[in-house]
Amino acid sequence: MTSPNADSAADQTKPDEAKPDEAKGPTEWNEGRHGVGPWEGPLPQGPEAAKYDPELLAEGDRRNVVDAYRYWSREAITEDIDKRRHSLHIAIENFENDANIGTVVRTANAFAVDTVHIVGRRRWNRRGAMVTDRYQHLMHHESVEKLIAWAAEEGLTVVAIDNTPGCVPLETAELPERSLLLFGQEGPGVTQAAQDAAVMTCSIAQFGSTRSINAGVAAGIAMHAWIRQHADLANSW
Repeated sequence: MTSPNADSAADQTKPDEAKPDEAKGPTEWNEGRHGVGPWEGPLPQGPEAAKYDPELLAEGDRRNVVDAYRYWSREAITEDIDKRRHSLHIAIENFENDANIGTVVRTANAFAVDTVHIVGRRRWNRRGAMVTDRYQHLMHHESVEKLIAWAAEEGLTVVAIDNTPGCVPLETAELPERSLLLFGQEGPGVTQAAQDAAVMTCSIAQFGSTRSINAGVAAGIAMHAWIRQHADLANSW
């Protein structure tokens, strides 16, 4: 079982101790400047004390979390986010082991998405998630058909995101409040089965020479489009 302080231990791994394939990325190079040291002053008391992690209080908190969650246990953070999660769901197809899933999960966490659904292969590269998958609900579906059936049972409207002929521009589309935004893989894009099951496919306006943008970037753009239409910005950090 992973200890509540596993986040802290993972974040404090020194670069020269990491294996070559686990080298730190740009967002981690200056991680030493972030976080806080051991708790100073009297320890938290009363009912609120239960949300704090004793190890983090004693050793400091270097995790990738907002300041409001410093020293909180992983379980307490997830429980608090659950009180504010949006009705938005995100799904990404993973038939070719897409490396962008970690980025999608990290962005979904930032926007308090209800659940990220992985369609196809169960395993995915978690490096891009920057440990945010520990606070984000995830669900696996073996096929697009099973995902669509699940969405129908939950009353979610499926909207595919892809740049194909006949798409609705995301910039002018009205996204349903109870949406499941479905993304394809880098390269092949959304499968035909997914597009056929979606109420519409939305495209992201592009103006340069590239045929497509990174799947992780596209997911972030689409999530924020939903946020602009439906989220209560008073609840943001």
